[in-house]
Amino acid sequence: MEKTNPEMKELIILLRKISKKENVNIWRDVAERLEKPRKNWSEVNVSRINRYAENGDVIIVPGKVLGSGLIQKKVTVSAFSFSRSAKEKIESAGGKTITIKELVNLNPKGFRVKIMG
Repeated sequence: MEKTNPEMKELIILLRKISKKENVNIWRDVAERLEKPRKNWSEVNVSRINRYAENGDVIIVPGKVLGSGLIQKKVTVSAFSFSRSAKEKIESAGGKTITIKELVNLNPKGFRVKIMG
């Protein structure tokens, strides 16, 4: 299925390009997940991030982060989108929320990035 969102198309192209350039599979994996229909995207609650992440982890969610539950860990979370409450909870716990594009630019090698979802 062809994506119609130009921002999404651009992101998928960027992920594939960086994956080949840096010889890193994580970005290709994320691109493949984002190419699926939106109804098949990951939706991860902050409680799940809290359960499986450690302080200082960098988490990527190829989909949306939702605000159900609590989070007490300082983590950097990257996703295509965040609910308002998820963003507030992550940031109030001392963590950061960034876009996938920002994460790719900050860490093109994908070093110590965990996919969740």
